[in-house]
Amino acid sequence: MPILEVHLVEGCHTDAQHAELLAALSRRYAEVLDSPLSRVRAFLTLHPPAQWVTAGEPGVEAPYFTALALRGRPVEQRHRLLGACTDVIVDVLGVDRQLVRGRIVQVDPEDWGIAGVPASAARRTEIEARATP
Repeated sequence: MPILEVHLVEGCHTDAQHAELLAALSRRYAEVLDSPLSRVRAFLTLHPPAQWVTAGEPGVEAPYFTALALRGRPVEQRHRLLGACTDVIVDVLGVDRQLVRGRIVQVDPEDWGIAGVPASAARRTEIEARATP
């Protein structure tokens, strides 16, 4: 279920940087969550400078990301994911680390579908393994 979305100000980076960012984030997400890369989805949303304000200043880029993960992932793994995503954004885009913000949204396995089936059924063994210390 690994899903990532990154929000950036339009025109601050090249298409090549965008592609590199999404590919690098996907690899790191798979690595941190110990999930097959084939499951990871990464998206980029670009905002016109006039529609983005940081610290009261229009167009000042401060990247924001959201990572979705099935509920049950250990807190230390989620914390590693926050750091890893921030690292990739800083490394690829060259932005100030202090400006990057992100969050992890946990989704109940009963509320996430994989091929039309709740993840609680489709990934039962994996979910149960994570729940067992």
